[in-house]
Amino acid sequence: MDDKLENIDKVVKYWKDTSEKDYQTMQNLLKSKDFSWAMFLGHLVLEKLLKAHYVKSQEKHTIFTHDLLRLASKTGLEISEEYEEWLDEISTFNINARYDNYKQDFYKLCTKEFTDLWSKRIEILRQWLINKL
Repeated sequence: MDDKLENIDKVVKYWKDTSEKDYQTMQNLLKSKDFSWAMFLGHLVLEKLLKAHYVKSQEKHTIFTHDLLRLASKTGLEISEEYEEWLDEISTFNINARYDNYKQDFYKLCTKEFTDLWSKRIEILRQWLINKL
């Protein structure tokens, strides 16, 4: 996967477009009050935008990781400490929503208040990443 890409713009567009589709699904899940899965999708939205940045900056296929902070560190973006903290926390949404032994605890954690706070932070990061592309 370290090979240089011939059509970087096409791959960046792929990651951006699939992030947008996931964002729309996240919005639907928020409306239906399926908060834990909405947060899982929020993680994917940001992961895909960070992968678009990685491809754009490195000119090669993205690394295999779901760790948003690790991925962000490899993009060349200057990231505030606050955004780093948010990315680190949002990375846990991937594990917590996916694996059975964490699902119930994560489901309980995802109250309306928790989800409102983190969906706003996801939106802030999302807009920031889009604007930087």
